Amino acid sequence: MAALSAWFWNERFWLPHNVTWADLADPAPGVEYPKAGHLFAALPLALGIFAVRIIFERFIAGPCARTLHLQPGVARRAQPNAVLEKVFRSITKNPDTRHLDGLSKQLDWEVRKVQRWFRHRRNQDKPSTHTKFCESMWRFTFYLGIFTYGFQFLWQSPWMWDTRHCWYGYPYQVMTPGLYHYYVTELAFYWSLMFSQFTDIKRKDFLIMFIHHLATVGLISFSYVNNMARVGSLVMCVHDASDFLLEAAKLANYAKYQRLCDFLFIVFSVVFFITRLVIYPVWVLNSTMFESWAIVGPFPSWWLFNFLLLVLQLLHIIWSYLIARIAIKAMLRGKVSHSSLGQVRYFFPVLQHWNRVSSRLHLSLWCELLL
Repeated sequence: MAALSAWFWNERFWLPHNVTWADLADPAPGVEYPKAGHLFAALPLALGIFAVRIIFERFIAGPCARTLHLQPGVARRAQPNAVLEKVFRSITKNPDTRHLDGLSKQLDWEVRKVQRWFRHRRNQDKPSTHTKFCESMWRFTFYLGIFTYGFQFLWQSPWMWDTRHCWYGYPYQVMTPGLYHYYVTELAFYWSLMFSQFTDIKRKDFLIMFIHHLATVGLISFSYVNNMARVGSLVMCVHDASDFLLEAAKLANYAKYQRLCDFLFIVFSVVFFITRLVIYPVWVLNSTMFESWAIVGPFPSWWLFNFLLLVLQLLHIIWSYLIARIAIKAMLRGKVSHSSLGQVRYFFPVLQHWNRVSSRLHLSLWCELLL
């Protein structure tokens, strides 16, 4: 076990040349450097966020949904049928013609009646509009809050105005309370999303989203442990800028405020393009690739860090194209449809942070899934 730990925490991977973990172990009084153990605080905080979400959805989002005439529950449930239920659970949820004909004869039902039963049964497993509204309202509230906090914190930080401060004195950079709270809160939120997957209605993308949240947690932790939190905070803020706008558009869509939905989707698209295709490469990548090279110099975890950021930039370009295509189709139809926002919902979460790279490789498939 000791050998495995020594291999994982190899100083030559994590730290610049001539720097050891011992150099960071005993800072001056009142000075704190990032340590892996700090991240354990995110676990109880995640449980707290999960509890707050339950309370928020029940006592704030739920009444708001009912005010907008969005009622909980499934509109029409499939009538109980043991034979069809067994087929649905163990064989197929979308029976082909052969199965439909066989079930029709076995139950003495018309084929259309069997088809209707399976359609109603599939709809039972889908979250209602009320449920989706409450979830989006919670995410909107959190994303807006964390973006406001992050932007206010960075406004007072020197590395927002001169990104070379991300690298001056690296890795001997003090972990300030504000930066620590920003990182741990983001990390705790994605831990809470992992927890909530086991209590929410199980969706088609359960495994995909679980891997996504796990990758997010791992990569946030990676940037914290090797003390690249300053530039990480810049990237998180850049990506947080459009999160709440997408959730706001979804809320308007669920409430059937179509014009507001269209307007918010346009604003989201503009902010998305500016932050991903302009600010991110010009502000962030320039700093991580060139300024850091000049001030600190490359080392193994530096190469991995920049590789992930470059992969993310490639995904930005691909997904910007897809957003533009959705927007053009919506304009041709005259509105942003429910399915358009559904497509955005499945690829956008990766773009919310620089560290969500590894969970969206089969984008074209997932974009066909709807909310």
